[in-house]
This record gives sequence, structure tokens and C-alpha cells, in this order.
Amino acid sequence: MLLALELAIDGFPGGLLVFACLAVAVLLGVVGLIGRGWVRIVCSCGALLFVGVTVFLLIEGGPDIAQGVLVVLLAVASVWLARRAFTVRVPLPDVDPPERPVMFLNPKSGGGKATELDLVGEATARGIRVVELKEGDDLRRLVKAEVDAGADALAMAGGDGSQAIVAEIASEHDLPYACIPAGTRNHFALDLGVDRDDCVGALDAFVDAGERLVDLGEVNGRVFVNNVSLGIYAEAVQKDEYREAKIRTLLDTVPEVLGPDGDAPELEWQSPSGKRHSSGAAILVSNNKYRLGKAVGSGTRPRIDDGKLGIAVLADPVSTGRRLRRFQKPWRDWDAPTFEVGSDGEVAAGIDGEAATLQPPLEFRTRPRALRVRIARQHPGASPSAAIPDGILREILALLRIAIGKPPTDGTIAKAHPGH
Repeated sequence: MLLALELAIDGFPGGLLVFACLAVAVLLGVVGLIGRGWVRIVCSCGALLFVGVTVFLLIEGGPDIAQGVLVVLLAVASVWLARRAFTVRVPLPDVDPPERPVMFLNPKSGGGKATELDLVGEATARGIRVVELKEGDDLRRLVKAEVDAGADALAMAGGDGSQAIVAEIASEHDLPYACIPAGTRNHFALDLGVDRDDCVGALDAFVDAGERLVDLGEVNGRVFVNNVSLGIYAEAVQKDEYREAKIRTLLDTVPEVLGPDGDAPELEWQSPSGKRHSSGAAILVSNNKYRLGKAVGSGTRPRIDDGKLGIAVLADPVSTGRRLRRFQKPWRDWDAPTFEVGSDGEVAAGIDGEAATLQPPLEFRTRPRALRVRIARQHPGASPSAAIPDGILREILALLRIAIGKPPTDGTIAKAHPGH
């Protein structure tokens, strides 16, 4: 950036425009690399656009093309190095591989990813017995049968709803568990530190791996690994048309929940101050707290072994009669070991993305460090947001620590992920 600044000064005023474009490209590039979803797509495309504009301006500038190209290359390298600097790889304690591991596989999950990657063959080559699910199979019954037959480790290749079932049974029998990211979104794998782009490599969790203890969430006795949503999203996922048209169904559900004729049951809950509230808009209770409202790392959980639930409530101006102040977040969030939601009727819920109906009161609690997770050596072993500080000042301090050869944090990440 110093070289770019020098070129900007020498080529003023055109050079200043080059420097500005390059700075924007670097900023968007960093956010694009670390962000997720639409944030990643939009910022990555924006970074490429500004890099292209920068190259065009440099070519038009004439004699300093070589220096200009060097500036662009250095900028790209800086983005890559920034990404590497904040990537956490946690050294997990060594564990012996299991003798009779079993993997349950949903061939339809993730658009047939398991079949495409030949997970059956890859698992068999590693000595892992594979139980392939068929339509109508009871996953819980199949898992319990394998445990009774002597399985000493369990894995699931499928969506997060299936992961929760296998994880619960593994926890109950104190068996090691491996999350194989063969689903569509694989949120649990992401926050565990399993590389979602290396589904085959995740099988090494039962070959060469480390182990960590993580929490599980529970609502009315049912285990979840990610979150339980109530309100708008939960009402939408109950509908048959949701799978085919998610956005349209969500938009159609909003007036049904928040409108004057909305028939969704009122949800009652208590804030940390002890005040009672009622709202039918949206409540998200998660297995550890999510980063919300951050362009970088938003939607991920820095910790998954904190022993607390994450609770986020979307503000509902219609029911509260309040208008949000300028710059005020449209939600409030906190963490707690337990949480209760009351209602005057059955409550629609989305549990790890799957439709469910719960009887009130909804009693949430955490099961701290209840699950022994095996993670392949080549995978990070921690959430991508584990080392990302909250706030610009902390980010600058973290970069300064990196610059002087120290880790980006004071060591709390390593302490947060001890082995069994």
C-alpha cells in the first residue's frame, strides 16, 4: 500500500484515483474472502471490478505500468496473507483410531454429493462400515442398532438435521463422532472447523485425527446442533412450497405472522433484565452464540464449547408500537445457559432447518461439552470466525500482534478447544 501511495502522489491527481480504487479492492477482497453467503459473492465481484479498473487506469497512465502491475500483485498477496493470518488451526490432542467405526449416509443429501464423491468407496477403504439410508428408514433406530452391535464411533454424511440425531446418540454412549459435510449448507461442520470443501478428507477423522469436546443444544428434550427458529422462518418451513420457492414463501409468511390478521401464536419470553415480552416476529435460539450484523464472519459461531445458548430476538414494531432509532440494531441478542418461551398454542419451529411443532412451554438448555468430536488433522478444528476480533480497534490490535510475530489473540482460542 505504501508503493501504491507513492505512485498516487507521483501521478496526482490520476494516481490518487488508482490508489483509491486499489484500497477499495483490497477492502472488498478481505471481506469477500472471510465473509459468507451474499456478502462473499457481492464483495468478491466488487473486488474483481475495482482491480480491473485499477489495471485499466495504470495502463492508461503509460510509463509506470510495471510498477502498477506490481502494486496490484502486492495487493492480491496482502488479501491472501490477511486471510491466512486470521485462519485458526487448533492443535487437537492425539487419539487412537476406532476399531469399529460406522458412517450413516444419506445419498440424496446435498444434491447427491455423497454419490458424486464415492463416499461409500472412500469410507470402506478407510475401514469404516457404511449404512446407506433408504426412503422410509428410521435413522435413530438404525444408529441404535449399530451401537448395540458394537460400533465404537459414529459419523453422519448428510444434513444438519441428521447430524443432530447421530450426535445425540454418540453423546449418550460417550462415543466419538465425526461430521462429514455431505449436506447442502453444512453449518455444523463449518463451526466445528471441518473443511466443507473436503468431504472425502473429513473421513480421516477416524484415521488420523484430533478430538475436541463441544456443546449440544436441547429444546423439550430434543437435541439440536445449530439452532431453533421460531416465528416467520419457522412458519415458512412448515409449508410444502418452501423447498421449491424459499424467498417467496418467506415473504408470503411475513403478513401471516406480523399482519393485523396474523394467526401465529404469540410468543412470550423474558429478557436478561427480567422483563417479560411478547412477540411473534422471530426468535433464534442457537447452540452457542452467532456473530450477527458483522460483514466478516457473520452467521458463524466463534465458539461452540462455551456452555451457553445464543438468543436473538427480532424487533417487532407492530406488536411493540416502537420505532427503531437511527443506527439501532433491529434485533437484540445475548447468551444464557437456559431460555424459556411460552405460548397459548402449539409453536411452529425450524430445528436445524427442519420443520417441527412443539408444545409450550419451550424449555431450552445447553448440554455443555457433551459431544466428543473427531476432526481430521488437515482441517482447521475451529470456526472461521474464531480469531476475528469484534470491532475495528480490536482488528487493528490483532494485526499489530501478527506483525510482531504473535498470534492474533491472547490465547483464548487455544484454551477454548481442549481435547477429551
